[in-house]
Amino acid sequence: MDQRERFLRTFHFKEVDRVPDFEFGYWTETIQRWHREGLPLEIDGNRDVELYFKLEGYDCAEFLPIRTGFWPNLPGRIVKETEDSVVLEDGMGGIYEQKRWTSSVPHYVRHPLKDRGDWEKLRSFFDPDTPGRFPLNWEEIAESYEGRDYPLGIGIGSLYGWLRNWMGVQNISLAFYKDPDWVAEMMDALVELWLKIIRKALGAVRVDYATWWEDMCYSRGPLLSVKLFEEFMVPRYRKVTSLLSEYGVDINILDCDGRIAELVPGWLEGGINCMFPLEAAHTDAYELRERFGRRVLLMGAVNKLALMGGKDAIDREILRLGPLLEQGGYVPTVDHRVPPEVSLENYKYYLKKKRQWIKRADA
Repeated sequence: MDQRERFLRTFHFKEVDRVPDFEFGYWTETIQRWHREGLPLEIDGNRDVELYFKLEGYDCAEFLPIRTGFWPNLPGRIVKETEDSVVLEDGMGGIYEQKRWTSSVPHYVRHPLKDRGDWEKLRSFFDPDTPGRFPLNWEEIAESYEGRDYPLGIGIGSLYGWLRNWMGVQNISLAFYKDPDWVAEMMDALVELWLKIIRKALGAVRVDYATWWEDMCYSRGPLLSVKLFEEFMVPRYRKVTSLLSEYGVDINILDCDGRIAELVPGWLEGGINCMFPLEAAHTDAYELRERFGRRVLLMGAVNKLALMGGKDAIDREILRLGPLLEQGGYVPTVDHRVPPEVSLENYKYYLKKKRQWIKRADA
């Protein structure tokens, strides 16, 4: 059974020889620690590490080489440098500070999208016909995917997460109440962009899944009310997933951290059916499966804290998730990027035990 068949059968609750061996990657500080513990220095970056450990995704997954967001990218510039941080202009009009020595979310001093005036300046960058969204040799690339033995994805994007990044949590929260028509206009622009790109791309290539990114929840729940989520986002998701379905795509993987349970019904109604990475501290994968049955697909859920705890803790965590794996429609991975508190020895032990669990004998 090849990787593609294994992926599709797992997410369609069919028998497989083994479950796909995916992981979600590593913080920069984790790789730096592992270098001190014996990881070869030339193995640097998430894709390098995944290939080193013979993993099959996340960062080494294959996606169509197309642009579904802001395009073309505008060059940024350094505004100020200190020993500990760099202040940069992002090319869209925003200014943010990035710490040098730690993996952290950029801190925006000025967001690029503050009002309708900013939107009018930027909206042309969401034109689906802008040259460069598809590679010049697109026909040749599309043809190369025929007969592949690995799963191929299409990255869609984000309705809330992108706008939140460009506006900031406070500004987008206020916009939903002060100028909801503007929020709807921006989301509609994204949807129309995606629909046109999907028609062109999937008219030439059959893909196996689509990915989405939102990160619109924190430890206690959503950053947006369920009411507004269902009003503004669910119908727009459905427009896109309905078109994807016409091209045979019925696996839509959503990356959202935090406590996601309140939004899962809306995502499922909108056609987004695979929840990832299922942070164990905030989201109970068993609860989702009990509530939604085979309507929901699951990926992640291995508590990162167990990998910090040592071999016994890792064994207990795998035992905890055993019944979920038996149900099908589930691919286990660590529930976020592996943090630097996890030793190389513990991670190797985790991979060994996980591969016995998913019955991968060839690693």
